[in-house]
Amino acid sequence: MKRIFLFLVTNLAVMLVMSFMLSLLGVNRMLYGSGLNLGSLMVFSLVVGFTGSIISLLMSKPMAKWSTGARVIEQPVNSTEQWLLNTVHQLAQRAGISMPEVAVYEGEPNAFATGAFKNSALVAVSTGLLEGMTKEEVEAVLGHEVAHIANGDMVTMTLIQGVVNTFVVFLSRLVGFVVDRVLLRNDERSSGLAYMATTFVCEIVFGIAASLIVAWFSRQREFRADAGSAQLLGSRTPMIHALARLGGLEPGALPKSLAAAGISDMPGFVALFSSHPPIEERIAALQAVK
Repeated sequence: MKRIFLFLVTNLAVMLVMSFMLSLLGVNRMLYGSGLNLGSLMVFSLVVGFTGSIISLLMSKPMAKWSTGARVIEQPVNSTEQWLLNTVHQLAQRAGISMPEVAVYEGEPNAFATGAFKNSALVAVSTGLLEGMTKEEVEAVLGHEVAHIANGDMVTMTLIQGVVNTFVVFLSRLVGFVVDRVLLRNDERSSGLAYMATTFVCEIVFGIAASLIVAWFSRQREFRADAGSAQLLGSRTPMIHALARLGGLEPGALPKSLAAAGISDMPGFVALFSSHPPIEERIAALQAVK
């Protein structure tokens, strides 16, 4: 949830900055004119809407390393690190993807996968996860993260975020136009202060509302990744055991930008805004898999 929040804030920030810069360049005057040009507005919304999500995707791996302090394993320093590399390599081969980077970071039990491209991703696990789980359970968690990569979840989330961003930008300007021209009866060819203020507020409000859609898709991909882990390991039992253990452990708080990629989410948040389903629902879904 915390990382989803930062992801949304990053997108909103990029959209607001781009909106401001394009307004300075006179784009708003072109859209506004004697009436709102809906065709031009849609093109404008697509450009602004997808820019934030694409930038977030391209920055995801370096930001993950920086924000968690994750150390990429290049030369294993102990048997645990060697086992991690071997296990991820085997899972990646079964999933049909290139070997991702493998990293370890200090923290409570959690793990995540991120990266802009399926064949140059990153899988990171916390020291708390390695210390608090059996190797079979850790392997199941790694399978879950590899399944995220194989399913192209990072790109899918970026596309979904880009689509909802587009509607946020479009609807914000549409509401701003109605308030400025219809309610306040501004007859000038240029947009007024009410248009700018309404658009700014609507982008924030609609952006928060759009996070409900993003969170719902995030929860669905967690079910798919759980099932993907079961398929890669040839059994659903290890993932069920891993989830059950996570349910009894305190999930580690990851940086906000990585919430949707972690193996578990922090408890106590409103369900609709949560990036992960409850542990009980995930276990029940796995048990129902034939």
